Amino acid sequence: MVKRRGFLYELMTNKIMFLMLLPTLIFFFINSYIPMVGIYYAFTRFDFNAGLFGSPFVGLDNFSFLWKSGILMKLTFNTLGYNLAFILFGNVFAIICAVLLSEIRSAWFKKIAQSVMFLPYFISFVILSVIVYNLFNYESGFLNTTLKELSSNPVDVYNTPWAWVFLIILFYLWKNLGYSMVIYLAAITGISEEYYEAAKIDGANIFQRVWHITIPMLKPTFVVLLLFSLGSIMKGQFDLFYQLIGNNGILFNATDIIDTYVYRSLKVTFDVGMATAAGLYQSLFGFILIISVNYIIRKINDDYALF
Repeated sequence: MVKRRGFLYELMTNKIMFLMLLPTLIFFFINSYIPMVGIYYAFTRFDFNAGLFGSPFVGLDNFSFLWKSGILMKLTFNTLGYNLAFILFGNVFAIICAVLLSEIRSAWFKKIAQSVMFLPYFISFVILSVIVYNLFNYESGFLNTTLKELSSNPVDVYNTPWAWVFLIILFYLWKNLGYSMVIYLAAITGISEEYYEAAKIDGANIFQRVWHITIPMLKPTFVVLLLFSLGSIMKGQFDLFYQLIGNNGILFNATDIIDTYVYRSLKVTFDVGMATAAGLYQSLFGFILIISVNYIIRKINDDYALF
């Protein structure tokens, strides 16, 4: 029977490794664990004069208001809906693009295509908001200018909430597709050529090779990226939503997510308790979701689970 070693034994045996890990632990302790004291805000009616622990304790009143007002359900639906669309379409299109690029034999074209697709990832959301504004501005945007030239009626995109459901997903994919594609392309590069050679000998065409070799080999990468994405599924792309939508209240019903609501609660209404309650709900929901999904994946295939 093998005797199990304790933590102190591991610490003394691998002290150099733990010492290298120390800066990371200190970083997370300062930036992630110490601020958790602020969770108490969620249970108070915060008073700037009284401070954190001097503010009136209201229990679950902030959560109750969010629930009864319907805001919580709307925010949850929007946040989950957009993130599921980002995960689904982002991974599907990234896999398709990676497979297509991997099958291209021209090295120079592959490098150019990869660089062009990856470039939008480095464009800031502020620049993206300027691009979008110049595309859809009612008076002088590219879209309405073109429609006027074609003798068609202009479209008021900034007063059309349903259109932004598709536009936000579209611009997210445009900006992040190249990054995800590179990850899948690296995974495809690591697949042994012997599999493809054997398939060619058996008479498999390119579509059969992709379906029966490439796609199954990408499953571990897909599962890992899926779990990482699910870990932050309740955290919306704040920069994307805020820069594109801003303070346009007409679009809030279709585009408001938890992050933008928390930001407005702090900036406009100064309701610290309500904002913290929404943020705490967001974190707990995401934590429960990632634990549940990881548990299910571990039951199906333990090799694909994160922990």
